[in-house]
Amino acid sequence: MLFKQFLFIFIGGGIGSVLRFGIGQFLSGIQQQTGFPWGTFSVNIIGSFLIGFFIASSLRSDQDWNLIKSFLIIGFCGGFTTFSSFAYENFHLLREGHFGLFALYAISSLIIGLSAVYLGWSIQES
Repeated sequence: MLFKQFLFIFIGGGIGSVLRFGIGQFLSGIQQQTGFPWGTFSVNIIGSFLIGFFIASSLRSDQDWNLIKSFLIIGFCGGFTTFSSFAYENFHLLREGHFGLFALYAISSLIIGLSAVYLGWSIQES
């Protein structure tokens, strides 16, 4: 069972990471124009919504969600979202003296991210 769980995490993480990279590439032009890290911001907000939705789904279900949680929450959402890029981008904005963008990015990521988890959770709860 443990090997199967590792395999599900591995596959989910790979899919999430590739999708994150693709979204980052897709939004790179807008990011270059505005200086705002749209790629990381977008995947973190989408991932926050999804994790709220998936966790609420798992709690409402009578099924054994162990492997599904491993794939979707630990693997996919873990590979899709990125705290390290978020931290680096905030550091870079501060280092370059873009204090307004730093504040906008850091605060909006926290507020909108938490709201997205709540929204995902609420959709599943209703």
